[in-house]
Amino acid sequence: MRAVSRLATVPPAAGAAVMATGIVSVGLHLLGRGVLSGVFLAVAAALWVLLALAFAVRLLGDRSGWVAASANPPALTAVAATCVLGTRLSLLGSQRTALALLALSALAWPWLLLSVLRHLRRPAPGGAFLVCVATEGLAVLAATLALAGQGDWLAWAALVACLLGVVLYGEALLRFDFGQVLTGSGDHWIAAGALAISALAASKLTASPLWTGAGHSALRVLTLVLLGLDLAWYAVLAVCEVLRPRVRYDLRRWSTVFPLGMSAVAALSTAQAAHVRRLHGTGTVLLWIAFAAWLLVAAGFCAHVLRGRGAGRPRF
Repeated sequence: MRAVSRLATVPPAAGAAVMATGIVSVGLHLLGRGVLSGVFLAVAAALWVLLALAFAVRLLGDRSGWVAASANPPALTAVAATCVLGTRLSLLGSQRTALALLALSALAWPWLLLSVLRHLRRPAPGGAFLVCVATEGLAVLAATLALAGQGDWLAWAALVACLLGVVLYGEALLRFDFGQVLTGSGDHWIAAGALAISALAASKLTASPLWTGAGHSALRVLTLVLLGLDLAWYAVLAVCEVLRPRVRYDLRRWSTVFPLGMSAVAALSTAQAAHVRRLHGTGTVLLWIAFAAWLLVAAGFCAHVLRGRGAGRPRF
């Protein structure tokens, strides 16, 4: 019973840990670091199962609290985390499992998205960009499955989700509190991460043989523009971290690691899809930065948990 009660206290924002771990696994896979990528995949899968159990416990034991939590942007990490995990499993060759995760995400996405959009206020924290991230997560997973030969209809669905995600990015940007770049506790980095996952989705569509000629060229340009905007945001946010250091552990720091890893993966994918070779070097450097950030946040999390136990209460 104690374990069940602790599961009920896990916040929805913890899904960012799955997103961060999963995307670092994807990046390591793209660099050919199979063993290390597999370790990160195992951690991401274990965390996903834990959070799925927490989701179920809260739904069954505190439905009103579950409904209230679903109105906040962090609830969308459930969709994004599932899509990131599904993408890595598809790259591993587990297409049936990836399809099942896509179906699960697609079922949860409309209800959560509409709930969050109805309650989104201005000014909003960086978590507001999760409306874009969750939508683009569907696009990335669907496009990955299409490239794996699971059906051209998935590529068309990915195109629709990708374009909708870009529109939702604009909606979140209009509400974003830009002061967060200097005062945010970690989730302000999603402003960059949302563009990175959009670029990744567009790069996978660019790599699809379904589009040729003008269609392929348009997707290539879209990919490069999105990646350029992402890297610009990345630079701004990195400078602001130096100017205003925020070194204490916060759960929202997982939402920093995810954009770092996603920017790396977007650069690596774009290098191949858009035939811009120098982006491979950029992506490699960014991935090792994300890897180091993951280790730092994981260490902070472990220290935080140990302090919580010492104080006699569980902490996430």
